[in-house]
Amino acid sequence: MPASQPTILATSGGYRPASRTYLEFDALVHHAVELSGAQGRPKVAFLGTAGGDQRYFNDHVHQAGRVAGFEISTVDLFPMPSVEDIAEHLLAQDVVWVNGGSVANLLAVWGVHDVGTAMRAAWEAGVVLSGVSAGSICWYAGGTTDSFGPELRAVTNGLGLLPYGNGVHYDSESRRRPLVHRLVADGTLPETHCTDDGVGLVYRGTELVEAVSERDGNGAYVVTRQGDEAVEERIEPRRLPNP
Repeated sequence: MPASQPTILATSGGYRPASRTYLEFDALVHHAVELSGAQGRPKVAFLGTAGGDQRYFNDHVHQAGRVAGFEISTVDLFPMPSVEDIAEHLLAQDVVWVNGGSVANLLAVWGVHDVGTAMRAAWEAGVVLSGVSAGSICWYAGGTTDSFGPELRAVTNGLGLLPYGNGVHYDSESRRRPLVHRLVADGTLPETHCTDDGVGLVYRGTELVEAVSERDGNGAYVVTRQGDEAVEERIEPRRLPNP
């Protein structure tokens, strides 16, 4: 059962430590599944492109999926695509979850394999697109990244499914907020939507409809340009129940 309209959940979270396995899916991943309307055993495709398709992390995700009751598939692109038809595979999922890492490298590798076209087709068909950090920025026009080195820089060649900029880890990495403000003020980034750690933004089509959180006290933000300055507005997220 696909979502009723194109849906994206862009986050700075989704995982939590576990006692028996390396990690478990936190409330944001469970909310992505909820948004999909999936019945029975939800199908979740995991893409770790931004981290170079680390096989050990794929295993952690499979274990987390087992605990959560999800059917996990991993779509690897190194050394070659692990599925014959990426678009067909994504269309058969309830949720696509994209992991963090280098968003610049992710976009470059996705471009080689035309993953962006496949993602757009899945999004338009009602497959929920979601992810964390690089897996959040990729859906937007651009954002801030450390893909190029320790100094944060702008990335402006995102998939553009959402016509905004995106700022992740807004509370935990002190250089993120001032760079977002500077890039919005000078027009490098359009209106930019930002998340503290543990917070996600829900979009129906391209409309931001809600902020949600798996942590108490953290927020979401919309940064707009007014004249030559950036103006920030905080959005209080709805606290999700613990899974």
